[in-house]
Amino acid sequence: MALSNASAGHVPPRAVPLPQRPLRFIALGSALVALLVALWAGLLRLGLTLPELSRELVSAHGPLMVAGFLGTVISLERAVAIGRRWAYAAPMLSGLGTAAMFTGLPVWTAALAVTASAAVLVAIFGVILWRLTALFTVIMTLGAVAWLGGNALWLAGEPVQRAVPWWTAFLVLTIAGERLDLSRLRQPSARARAWFIIAAALLVTGVLAGHWEGDAGARLAGAGLLLMPVWLARYDVAERTIRGSGLSRFIATCVLSGYTWLAAGGLLLLWHGATLGGPVYDAQLHTVFVGFVFGMIIAHAPIILPAITGQAVPYRPMFYAPLLLLHLSLLLRVGGDLAGTTSVRQAGGVLNEVAMLLFFVVTAAAVRMGRRPPAAAGTDSAR
Repeated sequence: MALSNASAGHVPPRAVPLPQRPLRFIALGSALVALLVALWAGLLRLGLTLPELSRELVSAHGPLMVAGFLGTVISLERAVAIGRRWAYAAPMLSGLGTAAMFTGLPVWTAALAVTASAAVLVAIFGVILWRLTALFTVIMTLGAVAWLGGNALWLAGEPVQRAVPWWTAFLVLTIAGERLDLSRLRQPSARARAWFIIAAALLVTGVLAGHWEGDAGARLAGAGLLLMPVWLARYDVAERTIRGSGLSRFIATCVLSGYTWLAAGGLLLLWHGATLGGPVYDAQLHTVFVGFVFGMIIAHAPIILPAITGQAVPYRPMFYAPLLLLHLSLLLRVGGDLAGTTSVRQAGGVLNEVAMLLFFVVTAAAVRMGRRPPAAAGTDSAR
């Protein structure tokens, strides 16, 4: 999911030929199916008694979320942005990887498809860098390379836990690069930008070092994850737009609260180091993947979905409902993790998923309301 404006990297979208339009909806459909199955698998992993999926799908909860859902959406948005037909191979290949997981094919077939998808995404960013070489495009390119690295580890037969730091870097660098682009409106000094580079370097170095020295690498990455949101909270335009109204204030609320969760994830890594399972690992993962990443998805859906689908998603105050539930339920989940209380962790995890589903219900309702004639819809726009 590319999470800021559709021009990420200031690459103007070209006119999209009609044959490409169905590809967008096929990719989006694949991403949504991957998300739904991943959520069901997540409930099973929380220990709930539900109709079981195959063992392979339950264990693929992480790959379904990162590759099947997030990777598909991010690569689709990039394909739309650069307007090249070949770029749609990225979301289609990740969709094929999702299909491979569903049909019970050997794990390596899914890993191969999503690794090929990441390779195409890296090529897309090669085009973006050729058009505009700037710090934020370099950072997002590093994110794509991190996705390729994590997928390659999974393809090589490494446990999913070994790929997770790479996938974390993929999502964090992608989002941070986009927000860095917008931070230019605040005109950070060269010295300030150097601190951002240090934060990104700590994250990348920690991921690389973690392959050989897990604990030290996790702590280095944690330092990067802590420093980066501190920098972004200082220079992001959200620090100003939070004082606005309507959509701009909503996005700023999502962004700044997301930075809080990212910093929390960094602190957990710094304090506990590398963990490969258990409650602390659950807290480390979900502060970043739920609090930060999904919070950013909620923030920018009214901007990104129209760019991909051509369907307007008008802002409505009801967008705050899933955001509030997401944060409160994540507080419950992380609190249960750190207190060692399984029932509290389960309750928070279930409500996390309710919040995600509520987000899609609210978005669909906003689209439906936006289609009404002005006379029926009443005064529009809380913007």
